[in-house]
Amino acid sequence: MKKYRVTVNDTAYEIQLEEMTGAAPAPAAAPAPAPAAAPAPAGGEQVTSPMPGTILSVNVSNGSAVKKGDVLMVLEAMKMENEIMCPRDGTIASVNVAKGAAVESGTLLCVIQ
Repeated sequence: MKKYRVTVNDTAYEIQLEEMTGAAPAPAAAPAPAPAAAPAPAGGEQVTSPMPGTILSVNVSNGSAVKKGDVLMVLEAMKMENEIMCPRDGTIASVNVAKGAAVESGTLLCVIQ
């Protein structure tokens, strides 16, 4: 370990750096999974986020009748708007995210009965 003093905006900080010589870097700790917003109703089809992003709009609410191909939500990922489509006909049993929510890949968005 080597100690250094760094000054940023007139504030001095002491830091320590470990010299890595040919050794593989230590594996980073895996991030903790995000807690579920609400439990999913039993027997319904879960619609999950295909990628990390931000929910721009939620076009359905609990009890809404939906048809296959309807746009359930719009997810912004990497500055692109992605429509989350309904996989089958049914009724929305629960909506688990709100507009503006940041979601990870696999996050439960809604459940269709």
